[in-house]
Amino acid sequence: MLLAAGLIWGMIGYLYTAHGLPHVLEEAVRHNILEYAELFLFLLTICTAVSFHNFLNLPPMMGMMTGLAYLKFFGFYLKNTHKKAGESIRKRNSDANEQLGDTVAFDVFKHIAPAEWDTLMFFYGVILCVGGLGFIGYLALASQTMYTGWGATSANITVGILSAIVDNIPVMFAVLTMMPDMSEGQWLLVTMTAGVGGSLLSIGSAAGVGLMGQARGMYTLFGHLKWTPVIALGYAASIYVHFLINSRLFVR
Repeated sequence: MLLAAGLIWGMIGYLYTAHGLPHVLEEAVRHNILEYAELFLFLLTICTAVSFHNFLNLPPMMGMMTGLAYLKFFGFYLKNTHKKAGESIRKRNSDANEQLGDTVAFDVFKHIAPAEWDTLMFFYGVILCVGGLGFIGYLALASQTMYTGWGATSANITVGILSAIVDNIPVMFAVLTMMPDMSEGQWLLVTMTAGVGGSLLSIGSAAGVGLMGQARGMYTLFGHLKWTPVIALGYAASIYVHFLINSRLFVR
């Protein structure tokens, strides 16, 4: 615990020394009930995905797409009410300008449309390949080699490193397809290593791949590499802390 806390504070100190304090937003933010409505829709989407899977035996994807429908209906409501709200503001104050936090109309698909097709095809292709490997039996062979030959701990740590190269989503999908016989502590370990290890490289997470597609030239693979040693240190520290806190979960 103390080691992990020291590493975190050391990282914060390094960032402060190198870049100084972050820029403080001084613009006034107006909070309204619609913000809580968005938070409610987010929680409702998670509950819908879990409920669809547990009670209706539907894939979680169906619940997430239903959540997208929630947001679409909410966006339609904002689109119809935004003009009326703007007209009432202009009547009260002719000089009124929109501030950060004001109700604005938005279109869900307008924000999805700029997504790079090569990014979407990347994930589709990788998951398709993982499914194919599982179908012809190679994932079972890999599971036998890693989880029986190497041991669950070594295999799960390796999974985290592989997720930095292949991406954490298909790697975790491959582990779930293998379905190795592990303790609860080992399942928590592989979940953590796949997530944290995927951040070692920019191509190891869906967020990194998507950001590279949007911020061309600003966020790159080599630009991310300068943070890899620090992330690797945090990766090792997270594994150590997990064993320290959850050691009882590794006993079956």
